[in-house]
Amino acid sequence: MKDEQSKDGFYQNQKLALEVGKKIRIIENKLELIADFENRFEDIDTLVLLIDEVGEEASLEAELESSFAKLEQDVEKARVDTLLSGKYDSYDCIITLHAGAGGTEAQDWTDMLYRMYSMYCDKVGFKKRVVDVLDGDEAGLKAITFEVSGTNAYGYMKAEKGVHRLVRISPFDSNARRHTSFASCEVMPKIEDAPDIEIRPEDLKIDTYRASGAGGQHVNKTESAVRITHIPTGIITACQTERSQVQNKEYAMQMLYSKLVERQEAEELAKMAEVRGEIKKIEWGSQIRSYVFCPYTLVKDHRTGFETSDIQGVMNGNIQDFINEYLKKI
Repeated sequence: MKDEQSKDGFYQNQKLALEVGKKIRIIENKLELIADFENRFEDIDTLVLLIDEVGEEASLEAELESSFAKLEQDVEKARVDTLLSGKYDSYDCIITLHAGAGGTEAQDWTDMLYRMYSMYCDKVGFKKRVVDVLDGDEAGLKAITFEVSGTNAYGYMKAEKGVHRLVRISPFDSNARRHTSFASCEVMPKIEDAPDIEIRPEDLKIDTYRASGAGGQHVNKTESAVRITHIPTGIITACQTERSQVQNKEYAMQMLYSKLVERQEAEELAKMAEVRGEIKKIEWGSQIRSYVFCPYTLVKDHRTGFETSDIQGVMNGNIQDFINEYLKKI
């Protein structure tokens, strides 16, 4: 009994140390950013004085404009970062994309969204790791779950939660007709465990199955993939990319904690909205954005009104402006 208590105490202290270390790193990063801004302001001031002394010189003026534009962009990003004060904004996150009704067209749209988020993660320095995937019947993806890690990953990616709508001439339609497809994006903070949430073993249904994919040491050979169903809520989580069934189960449990915390947060928001008399959709399934390829090109966020005609840029991961506008309005 004492050994178990000492182990529990050790793990709790270890977890606390990790949390404290994470907070310290966040503060250190902010101090480094402030120092960097101060140095860059001094460099720009020095350039201005140099131009005043030597007169107008194209190379110096171009350097000044470039430095000022980059500084202005980085200051705006830092300003948006200050909006990320939510309880879980600093956490890593888990994203699940689901194809809506529409067969191959919707599954291809889900694959396109996954590519968009992958390219966004590359641009901003987030790391991405696939957790679970269900391939489409002919093309695309029926569903995919992936983890995004980095500074304020959940704070930024929560802006993408909802239903994304595509309008285009379908490449899968021999008559070249215009199709409308939908895919949902679920974003939740990655939480290893929540002390105020109890998960009883008798409330879980755990299934194992063979992992899908292109093959490998553990893929398609053993039943290493794990699917967990939380019976009281109907929430389902799954993982198939870890090296063993035990690791897949642990990760699936982490996702279950995260989904239960997200559900709890949504219920609290609903109660607050009811008290304030607000009539507002807060469920994750609300349509948030439309991507129109035909008869014109437009990407429009229905929550903020922000839009752009550069649809190829957006599909290549340039979604930061959409995220910033959302964060300014919440």
